[in-house]
Amino acid sequence: MTGKFPFDEDAVRKLAGILEDTGLSEIEVESGESRIRVARNQTVVASGPAAPSVPAAGAVPVSAAGETEEAKESGHVVASPMVGTIYLAPEPGAAPYVKVGDKVSEGQTLLIVEAMKVMNSLPAPVSGVVRKILVEDGHPVEFDEPLIVIE
Repeated sequence: MTGKFPFDEDAVRKLAGILEDTGLSEIEVESGESRIRVARNQTVVASGPAAPSVPAAGAVPVSAAGETEEAKESGHVVASPMVGTIYLAPEPGAAPYVKVGDKVSEGQTLLIVEAMKVMNSLPAPVSGVVRKILVEDGHPVEFDEPLIVIE
């Protein structure tokens, strides 16, 4: 190797702080030809064969394609575009953006996904009626996790 690897310790520390603040397991930032990736070590403990997965009460089974079993036949599943925290209302104590049974128009805000302290509005991809809200206010979600079913 002919040159010294450019290392920005402050940037790495800031990214590590973001991981800590948000609970994310990894983050990657790219600027021009520079790229920094910071990931947490996560310990996985195995203790014998895993028990069969049983959905939690009120949970909806999800197929490998990311659609809920119920939604395959009766609606459009809106999935999370990112890892973050779900907020169903614009601010604490306010009315939710949508409720089950509400008619929504394509582009209408359904909820907010907070990621890295940025509030991201999630618009309805289709017009229809909200049939199910599969998440709770203030709870974390994963990428591509089903959030709402619109019929």
